[in-house]
Order: sequence, then C-alpha cells, then structure tokens
Amino acid sequence: MTTAPTVRRNFHVAKVDRGERRIRPGAAPPRPTAGRLPRLARIMALAIHFDRALFTGRFQTQADLARAGQVTRARLTQILNLTCLAPDIQEQLLHLPAYTEGRAPLTERDVRPIAAEPNWAKQRSWFAKLSTQRSLSL
Repeated sequence: MTTAPTVRRNFHVAKVDRGERRIRPGAAPPRPTAGRLPRLARIMALAIHFDRALFTGRFQTQADLARAGQVTRARLTQILNLTCLAPDIQEQLLHLPAYTEGRAPLTERDVRPIAAEPNWAKQRSWFAKLSTQRSLSL
C-alpha cells in the first residue's frame, strides 16, 4: 500500500488594504511591541484639557468641571495642580517614552511635591534629580 505524498509549506495570513486578508509565503514577521503610554503623560494632557475648559469659560467652576469629568473635586485639584509645573517640565511629561515591562518609571504622585513648589528653578532642579534617580532619558 502506498501513502500519499505530504507537502509542507510555511505561510501566514496577512492583512492588507482595508482589512483584506491574503496568504503570504514564509513565517509571519514579528509584531512590534508598541509599549504603553505612561499614565502620567495622559494625566498631564488631561490637566491641560481641564485648564483650557475652565479658561475658555466652558465650565464656570471646578465643581462643574469635576461633575462633567466624573472625578471628585479633590482629584480635579490634584490634576489641575500639574499645570503649575514649569512649561518645559510639562512638555517632558507629555513626551515620556512608552514602556513595555513592569511599572511606569514615574508616577503622578512622584511629581505632586514638585508641582507644589512655586519657583520654576527649584522645580527644574527637583525634577532633574528625580529623573536621574529613576533613570529616565528625557
């Protein structure tokens, strides 16, 4: 009794234009890991958004904004305090690099004492010290 010949071939299914799927020869290319955007970067963007909403008069009070943003007034204050940071620090926070493993190297709680300092020069030195402690490449 003879057996039928077996044909083996590597292929993968790839999505092309508009989600259409096509069979491609060879193994699938490795997927790039995009990483996660640090929560602090998102909170900084939210602080700027909230501040602009108050400044333009879209909301009359912080209580109105807190209600609309579905946060407590205390949390809204914590978020808005980030706008007291020096502009260059705000820029660095907005452009924090994505991370792929573990926890974010910098948290909002780490930055709160810096935001409470009204002197921008002191803020910059404290932030530089914090960045070197956390091994951030900013």
